[in-house]
Amino acid sequence: MSRPELIVGPAVIRETVRLAALEVPGVLRVGRSGGWLRQRFAGSPVTTRLRGGEVSVRIAIVARPGQPLRPLAGHVRVAVVAAVERQLGLVPGEVTVSVDGVGA
Repeated sequence: MSRPELIVGPAVIRETVRLAALEVPGVLRVGRSGGWLRQRFAGSPVTTRLRGGEVSVRIAIVARPGQPLRPLAGHVRVAVVAAVERQLGLVPGEVTVSVDGVGA
């Protein structure tokens, strides 16, 4: 008898990525900075693409003031990769983290 297949929906992948980023100290929120108009037309702060079990991710974050941004983006990348592997059982592909702003 074969094992049942698990199908993970896109919304589950996006939420897993969002929660992983929020667990990183120094991340204020997952999202775009700027006014409501920019936020509305800039698109979703988390986009994913699933191809053959490999997930590529783009995520925009807003950092807390005083955080070194390059290391912060690296920590977010590591957290996202770990969550995709551990929680979803998928292979992480390219993970792009953009720091879209610094907020209070």
